[in-house]
Amino acid sequence: MAKQAGGRRGRTGMWVALALGAAAVWAARDVPAQMGARASGARRDRVARSPQFAGGKFRNTVPATEIAAASMSRVATAALTDRDRRRPAAPVPVVRPAPGGTADGLFVTWYGHSSALIEIEGRRVLLDPVWSDRCSPSRLLGPKRLHEPPIPLRDLPPIDAVLISHDHYDHLDMVTIRNLVDLQAAPFLVPLGVGAHLERWGVPATRIIELDWDERATVAGVEFIATPARHFSGRGFSRDETLWASWVIAGPTRKAFYSGDTGYFPGFAAIGEQHGPFDVTLVQVGAYGDAWPDIHMVPEDGVATHVDVRGGLMIPVHWATFNLALHDWSEPVDRTWAEAKARDVRLAVPRPGERVDVDDPPAVDGWWQQLG
Repeated sequence: MAKQAGGRRGRTGMWVALALGAAAVWAARDVPAQMGARASGARRDRVARSPQFAGGKFRNTVPATEIAAASMSRVATAALTDRDRRRPAAPVPVVRPAPGGTADGLFVTWYGHSSALIEIEGRRVLLDPVWSDRCSPSRLLGPKRLHEPPIPLRDLPPIDAVLISHDHYDHLDMVTIRNLVDLQAAPFLVPLGVGAHLERWGVPATRIIELDWDERATVAGVEFIATPARHFSGRGFSRDETLWASWVIAGPTRKAFYSGDTGYFPGFAAIGEQHGPFDVTLVQVGAYGDAWPDIHMVPEDGVATHVDVRGGLMIPVHWATFNLALHDWSEPVDRTWAEAKARDVRLAVPRPGERVDVDDPPAVDGWWQQLG
């Protein structure tokens, strides 16, 4: 019996060693690719000419407090406790999007976190698509999805443009991008410098449109304007070598605004004056904390941003899908709902995969509160 037990332990150890070896081989191959690439050549020259670039880094118009290592250490320690309250007690209700035509109105389908599809006057724009199980350079470590993607990437309808706000892993996912290159023919609109990541991952240069703040491009009759945000960037060990942005998405008669990740700052009022009003806004309301007060908005600031840019319907994003902060899972949308009521802001809180008609949005029913 002892001999048999020893044999089983030996075989178990062998399988563990093989699994660890396979993981190491994968990490050696794919993790460096996940880091992307640094701008070089003509792209680097263009980055250097940007008014936002100085001293080798992109800068915010209103400086953001640096995240202190000591603060992040405390956050990491706290993240090991009270984990249950930072995730739903029951499965997140996911809606399988019904196939739709190219409607002439304005519709938003939120897939979770900041991934969304905007259908604007017959065109489709995909925002910050992340379909991987983790928002991390590793398939084994890092924040794991709290719900499945509502629709397989291969089942998305034809897309006219893919929009990226910045290069953090929860907004720019290598595996998703590589799949989209094969599945779709749409161009990728990105802030300055981010194109280097895409090219390393196999996106043809002809399908990459890089914009500085206040630059614009027209794709399939839709105008895209990269507008300021208050954030930072970086993959791997680089920091702020690529730009971050909010986005104006303007069809012939309808407009949408996407905040990207950002701290609150006066630039939103200027965006409202220059480009508003907007029929709908998608605004970051989650993953905030005391250790990073200037780079992610609290929910009340998200509602203020919506008001500043002169938004019509507000859809909160950047919550529910990945556990990236220490607040309760539902706190971002609870606070957003309360603040929207106080400020008489029209709000829609769709379930992941639910398609919202901006002209006839569903009533907010508090579905998330049923998850405990």
